Amino acid sequence: MSLYGAIEAGGTKFLCAVGTGPDDLRAQARFPTTTPQETLGRCIDFFRAQPKIDALGVGCFGPIELRRSAPSYGYVTTTPKVGWANADVVGPLHQALGVPVGFDTDVNGAVLGEARWGAAQGLDTAIYVTIGTGIGGGALIGGRLAHGLVHPEMGHLLVPCEPDDVEFKGFCAYHGARCWEGVASGPAMEKRWGQRAETLPEQHPAWDLEARYIASGLCTLVLVLSPDRLILGGGVMQAEHLFPLVRKHLQKALGGYVQADAVLTGIDQYVVPPKLGQHAGIAGAIALAERAAR
Repeated sequence: MSLYGAIEAGGTKFLCAVGTGPDDLRAQARFPTTTPQETLGRCIDFFRAQPKIDALGVGCFGPIELRRSAPSYGYVTTTPKVGWANADVVGPLHQALGVPVGFDTDVNGAVLGEARWGAAQGLDTAIYVTIGTGIGGGALIGGRLAHGLVHPEMGHLLVPCEPDDVEFKGFCAYHGARCWEGVASGPAMEKRWGQRAETLPEQHPAWDLEARYIASGLCTLVLVLSPDRLILGGGVMQAEHLFPLVRKHLQKALGGYVQADAVLTGIDQYVVPPKLGQHAGIAGAIALAERAAR
């Protein structure tokens, strides 16, 4: 059986693992994201200390360059993360380890992992959205991860301001209160209410407003990409009571236009948490390694 390496590369921390899937992780290491040279060096040291892997998968924070024809393929590009703008990720890993490297966004990796082992099994069209420190989304369309001019940047979809939230200035450095991340990310909630989302009681009005904003973004994704399932992860979605509110407001936002049973009567199975939970990212990286090996 092939053995794969996986890296969940986040702006705050890196997680490395060796295994064949989320239920077979034979070694793991976690360390803070410092400089590219130091962080990638620690990844290389980890994998060199393990049995030889057949391929490596990297689900990476972004923005990243995914066009193989581009000179900067495999790089982190215009990130505000200090020291990481225009940093080569794939090159040093491939050169040091000598194996194929599958490289994609962390959220594209997550949706691939959920399709391989989790909540999107058996589906070839699904969307994974993470709502936490930021908002990001990955899309599997017809069995292929969505790429194009750039990779999907779902967190910056423009969403209408809710009538009871007109005074909020937003959190996004690019769009203020006009985009999804600017109004519905964890930092946006903290800025609006003066406390972190996890400290807000279940009956706080913050949750209904948050659900309306989440539903607004999801409505656009449903209408444009027509996914068979929406998978919602990230720190904000750890509040389980948020799911029923999101489902209700998504149905309301769609207004009966999408006459699909999944939306009309099966909404509880249409908008779901990741089956892989907190392992979605590292499982996605293993799935990227599988694809690279093929």
